[in-house]
Amino acid sequence: MKRRSLEPLQPRAQAEEGLCRALLAMRDVGEMRAFLRDLCTPAEVEALVDRWSVVPHLLAGTPYREIHDLTAVSITTVGRVARYLNQGNGGYLAAAARAQQSRKPRRAADASIEPGLSCRAADAKAKPDKPRRAAQVRA
Repeated sequence: MKRRSLEPLQPRAQAEEGLCRALLAMRDVGEMRAFLRDLCTPAEVEALVDRWSVVPHLLAGTPYREIHDLTAVSITTVGRVARYLNQGNGGYLAAAARAQQSRKPRRAADASIEPGLSCRAADAKAKPDKPRRAAQVRA
């Protein structure tokens, strides 16, 4: 994290919440893409895209080296994403569940997303008071 010589007038938690609300306010992919391109440098967008592109492969149990071959994302990055899938805050799982659900016709609120992953499972993973682990991702 960068160091600042002055304390900001707005507390960090409040600023982070504002960013989260701005992200949630985007109505479609085009708006989100424009916002990300304004918010982030091209290298930062590329890093986000790299991380997100390996998530489906990890959830499917694809070996790290094969993910690297398929995506050209470094094995170090693949490992980092896998670690956050298994020990993070549940954000990857919730986003993956919702993204896959939005691509399918809605049948039920808790329709299966991936083997062993549903929106409810992803929601439970995202809640810090209910620790759950994703299926262990293996190399």
